Amino acid sequence: MIIKSADFVVSVSNVKDIINYEDLPQITFVGRSNVGKSSLINYLTNRKNLAKTSSTPGRTRLINYFKINNQFYLVDLPGYGFAQASKTEQSQWQGLIGGYLQNSKALKLVCVLVDIRHNPTKLDEEMVKYLYTYNIPFCIIATKADKIGKSQINKNLQVIANTFGVGTQDIMFTSSQDKQGKERILDKIESVLNA
Repeated sequence: MIIKSADFVVSVSNVKDIINYEDLPQITFVGRSNVGKSSLINYLTNRKNLAKTSSTPGRTRLINYFKINNQFYLVDLPGYGFAQASKTEQSQWQGLIGGYLQNSKALKLVCVLVDIRHNPTKLDEEMVKYLYTYNIPFCIIATKADKIGKSQINKNLQVIANTFGVGTQDIMFTSSQDKQGKERILDKIESVLNA
């Protein structure tokens, strides 16, 4: 797949608004705060500032829709697990994430992003368990591969695979810094859209 056009469409703060965007299939990114969702969206779309990136975790507080090639939406969900957010804020984000995952009829795939440098968190495990429970198709993408040595990549992928009960070949890894992993992710998205 080649991304020729990518446009920000809307930010949604309320579950009732998600049904307004059912005209095209949706590929959704979810992960803990600061896992690199916005950087990955910018890398995949070749657009430096399409999704707002920040060194401060917890910046994505809304559901953000990006229209790609006028064929599908990339949807960026709020990051979970941001410790400095108030309990009320955390609860609102979780409600928004859960509301989206249960109510979006156009959802085709959830890309669960995890930081390759660290063991998956309890919240990452809960997210994958949730997707299994509700039979929502998903894939796992390990981000920030440039932050560890090449010899560490396979070892860390094995830890992630063991945590989620999948094979290492089921996990894609990427680095928007080193420009790695883009083709495999876009191929996966294309195969889901064409299924």
